[in-house]
Amino acid sequence: MPLRVLIAPDKFKGTLTAAEAARAIARGWRRGRPDDELTLLPITDGGDGFGEVLRRTLQARPRQARTVDAAHRPITAPWWHDAASSTAVVESARVIGLAMLPAGRYHPFELDTFGLAAVLAAAARTGCRRCLLGIGGSATNDGGFGLATALGWRFVDDAGAAVRRWTELSRLRTVIPPEERPFPNMQITVAVDVQNPLLGPRGATRVYEPQKGVRPEDRAPAEACLRRLAAVARRQLGRDDAARPGSGAAGGLGFGLMAFAGSRLRPGFALFAERAHLEDRLEAADLVITGEGALDRSTLMGKGVGELARLCRARGRPCLGIGGRVTEARALRRWFAGVHALAPDLVSVQEALADPRRWLGERAWGVARAWPPGQAHIPHAGSV
Repeated sequence: MPLRVLIAPDKFKGTLTAAEAARAIARGWRRGRPDDELTLLPITDGGDGFGEVLRRTLQARPRQARTVDAAHRPITAPWWHDAASSTAVVESARVIGLAMLPAGRYHPFELDTFGLAAVLAAAARTGCRRCLLGIGGSATNDGGFGLATALGWRFVDDAGAAVRRWTELSRLRTVIPPEERPFPNMQITVAVDVQNPLLGPRGATRVYEPQKGVRPEDRAPAEACLRRLAAVARRQLGRDDAARPGSGAAGGLGFGLMAFAGSRLRPGFALFAERAHLEDRLEAADLVITGEGALDRSTLMGKGVGELARLCRARGRPCLGIGGRVTEARALRRWFAGVHALAPDLVSVQEALADPRRWLGERAWGVARAWPPGQAHIPHAGSV
């Protein structure tokens, strides 16, 4: 029988956007099951690709702002405007993202979040009352210090001298707010793709910064700077944001947006699901297909693909996962009706990276031809 299939992947990082992945899966699935009714819904959890996915969901129009990247190089950064709801969509990875910088050229101690303020200011000047800001994929580890200085906050040491770089925050004594509250007429909702706190073993510096170039010998001074920033903010502003889930997102930018811009944090996938009316779409689907570059244990730790599988399980909808690679398959099958890899099951890693559209489509075609299996396994609430 023909099925109503919801194709809802996240990005395949470094190779395909979520929309490109959805189209590749759809092409392959149509070859295998041409009578099925396909609905494409690229998803996001607040990381790279957040802006483009939300733009499609809200039918927002593209805008631009002149600013600087994480290394203070001049750029023109995109953002998106939905006039009907007076909402701006901003993706920090398109402003201060790691992927925007030459590999290995900059140390994280040279980078900050300063440039993000100009994009938020552009949205506020346009009259936006709400801003949806995805902060995954950043190159930074400054706790939002650069953003705060751009918004007019001043940071001073014991001698009354200005603290001008985030790596000098260990000598911070006082924070002085700007004369006017930043963006008084615009509420910023921050979509975070991780739930880590700012500090400690699960904090920004120790968990995520090695992938940005923080060396083992850099971790203690970096942690000391962020710890001092959090302590002074707690003492002077009466805010204790450092332990909040998501405060460690984007190198502590989650913390900085709460402390210095009055923002609130939300899990990125939950924000997307609400805006995309995802529950209604799941009710209308017989089968859901999702995927991302790597399906592994981290998929089940709050990432969009894993959260989608959980929603499907709760509603008794089979959910198939396709990944560039798959590890921890046994754990994944507790939530997915099936998991399928491109490499090494179908082709080598090198071949998959060289032509991801082709091989993602081929994998979808093969899965479609075999669906449904003799007895479809649909995980349910009691199968944990």
